Amino acid sequence: LKTPQGLAGYSCKKLELVTVDDFVFSRLHAGNTSNLIKAAVTPAFTAQFPGVNGLGISIARLDLAVGGVVPMHTHPDCSEIIVVIQGIIDAGFVSSANKVYFKTLKTGDIMVFPQGLLHFQINAGTTPALAYVSFSSPSPGVQILDFALFGNDLPSNIIEETTFLDDAQVKKLKGVLGGTG
Repeated sequence: LKTPQGLAGYSCKKLELVTVDDFVFSRLHAGNTSNLIKAAVTPAFTAQFPGVNGLGISIARLDLAVGGVVPMHTHPDCSEIIVVIQGIIDAGFVSSANKVYFKTLKTGDIMVFPQGLLHFQINAGTTPALAYVSFSSPSPGVQILDFALFGNDLPSNIIEETTFLDDAQVKKLKGVLGGTG
């Protein structure tokens, strides 16, 4: 995938250059969870796995350390499905009517998150959790709510007015998430 991505994805490889290795991905290994959210996503999206280009699907591995969380986020251009392989994960989403759908998932449980809706995952157990997540897009976009609000240079007074948080709370969150202003 040496060409830029267009509206329909990347240009396809010439047929005579395609091999079986274009359709196999062997790097869905455990991610590093020693970070702020104690979580890691190992993607097999178009950029890492060209075989999904044009197919409308992709997959990723989700590792959650004890106390790990994937904060409220959305995928504006695709739906997501999660299958828990190990551990206990609290997962949920908020509908466009602000109804909350929340469940504690255990090994073997599957949950879907409709396109564009805010959703989250939290390790609710006392051991690391592992899940695989699949998307209805080969290159799913993501917007994490906390970083969208506090990890940028939007002036603090605007955030205070639109979220009803006070100055100290906004500054604390901006400090933690790398924002300024």
